Amino acid sequence: QVQLVESGGDLVQPGGSLRLSCAASEFVLKYYPIGWFRQAPGKEREEVSCIKSGDGSIFYADSVKGRFTISRDNTKNTVYLQMNSLTPEDTAVYYCAPACSVNIATMYNYWGQGTQVTVSL
Repeated sequence: QVQLVESGGDLVQPGGSLRLSCAASEFVLKYYPIGWFRQAPGKEREEVSCIKSGDGSIFYADSVKGRFTISRDNTKNTVYLQMNSLTPEDTAVYYCAPACSVNIATMYNYWGQGTQVTVSL
């Protein structure tokens, strides 16, 4: 069973920034894509961003494009999600998983505990 560990969530004011971290094994980073997802209260879990292994191609949801940046540090076996210009609509529990799709991550039970991001005054 492959599960990753998220960290970095916090309470931040609108317009602020936050960086989330996703710790994985070297094996996972080498062979799996790493996706960031989020689930706001009363809403379905959604894809936020994903970085693929191999060519490192990247995907962003339209709602975060231009504000969030995903990156990978192979020396630390960590994938980051830099979040800038945060709005209350970004409030959610954020998860990372070795997949780019909610359906795939759910099918293989890749979900960890997540990390809470709250954007509020």
